Amino acid sequence: MKRYWNRLDMQSVYENRLVRVRQDKYHFIPNGIVRDFTVLEFADWVNIIPVTNDGDIVMIRQWRHGVQRETLEIPGGLISPDDSDPAAAALREMQEETGYSSEKVLHIGTVEPNPAIQTNKCHTYLATDAFLWGTQNLDPTEAIHVELIKKQEVYAMIRSGRITHGLVVAAFAYLLLHEGEQKENRTR
Repeated sequence: MKRYWNRLDMQSVYENRLVRVRQDKYHFIPNGIVRDFTVLEFADWVNIIPVTNDGDIVMIRQWRHGVQRETLEIPGGLISPDDSDPAAAALREMQEETGYSSEKVLHIGTVEPNPAIQTNKCHTYLATDAFLWGTQNLDPTEAIHVELIKKQEVYAMIRSGRITHGLVVAAFAYLLLHEGEQKENRTR
């Protein structure tokens, strides 16, 4: 594909522990337009779908400042420099936020949350045979409530708009694809 954009300049305009905001200047070659674009640099993220032996999904409910309400989600968060890899980060987040653990953690997909303005990826994992391992180990500003929900109820909640977090919806799309592949492999 022909390249249409040429970056002319890149400046950091704000930074905190979660994000670095850049102002990039680009030249759109076909018509000579020069425009500024805001780019948000985040570390990569993980999320994980913990499934118990009873088929329950271990979900979390927490306050989200952006939408000013509690949302129902799966465990997840930033990959920290101390994590050996994204799978370790996903397992750590699950243990910290829910008190559940698993010995079976599988990568089922990766998305770019918003490539128009963000630089990061979100890696999705599936944890099967999840079991209550200990107690939550929350950050000082976290208040997370754990809920066990049947998988079909989760899909119904997505369809009805009760679960709206885009990365959670993407994770369950990956779960459907994974389960479809597993079913197809069993019938061969």
